[in-house]
Amino acid sequence: MRISKMNKMGVTLVMALGLIAGTATAISGASASTAKYVGPTSLPISAFTSNFSVLKTLTGLEKAGAGKIAAILPDTVSSTRYVEFDAPDITKALETAGMPKSKFVVQNALGSDTTELTDAETDITNGATVLLMDGLDSGVGAEIEGYARVHGVAVIDYDRISLGGSRTYYVSFNNVTVGTLIGKGFVSCVGAWHVAKPNVVVLHGAATDNNATLFAQGYDAVIDPYFASHKWTLVARTADTWDPPTALSGFEAAYTAHPTINSAVIPNDENAAPIITYLKAHGIKPDTFPTTGQDATLTGLDNVLSGYQCGTVYKPIYLEAGAAVALAMYLRAGEKPPSNLVNGKVNDTVEHVAVPSILMNPEWVTSKNMNATIIKDNFVPAKQLCAAPYTADCVAAGIKP
Repeated sequence: MRISKMNKMGVTLVMALGLIAGTATAISGASASTAKYVGPTSLPISAFTSNFSVLKTLTGLEKAGAGKIAAILPDTVSSTRYVEFDAPDITKALETAGMPKSKFVVQNALGSDTTELTDAETDITNGATVLLMDGLDSGVGAEIEGYARVHGVAVIDYDRISLGGSRTYYVSFNNVTVGTLIGKGFVSCVGAWHVAKPNVVVLHGAATDNNATLFAQGYDAVIDPYFASHKWTLVARTADTWDPPTALSGFEAAYTAHPTINSAVIPNDENAAPIITYLKAHGIKPDTFPTTGQDATLTGLDNVLSGYQCGTVYKPIYLEAGAAVALAMYLRAGEKPPSNLVNGKVNDTVEHVAVPSILMNPEWVTSKNMNATIIKDNFVPAKQLCAAPYTADCVAAGIKP
């Protein structure tokens, strides 16, 4: 965990002074406006679509609120989703909700704690009253949230919760469910691909990412009984990482030491991709070596179609982006969000508090339901998905290129 630049006593003193100074400015930043907003009293997750049309009902919040909204995404390595989906979806959602471009910013910390902290500080200096933040790790996340609190700025944890932080809300998919889907998908695939004696290597995401812990909680609960009963053999658990080359190195070492490995539980498509390339180079045939993933990346989906990945967890990012933007608009205007928008709670295991949350359910996608999910939502266009050499695989899956 990242160590704060200020000692504990200094943080306490600065926060106390900031809270006193901030009494004239509500945490939402709405005190600068006297406009009254009367909006929908119901806003369920089911109302959000990929065109964000429901956010047009919230345009009055822009006039009722004050200040800017700043969104900070973590990196471009752990998943392509942040560039391909989150950034454009958050931007489109904010614009649809009536926010002019001059009143919001969407950034990426590019894998640097220092950059993420600096971005947050700069955004607040430039008038942000709400931060929508996906912390690289809980250390920098908590530090940013402490700084924001001192300056009367609300924070929404986006996708990852910052343990030990002081955010107002958390927005994400149900991450234990994500892991459960990976585990159940793996079990189903082992049977469908007729792996008689599974010798399994299990990978884990970065130890600094609480989501990785929740994913593992989900899939371990499914697969551990198979190891305990000796139906399967747990050959190895590799190093914790979201860096694909590091994940590949860990897998290579395990596979070299234990060439009987014939299946792998992998927590995302990005880490699975180089491992699958490695397996292909070693003569592994389709539908014989089960692997898993999440995020429904183009590469991951093509690996599913071609029989090298059992499936991928599909998380419609537009749901997460739309719900987070709606929540940010309410906070900026000093309004309480509808009760059916904030639909759950997630424990901050460091602060021992239940954080009000918006939680969405993901879906396990295979070649059998890809057409009814990924293609239907235009998450990945069929033309892109089915480009050579995957055209025949698409046709076999009922997807028209």
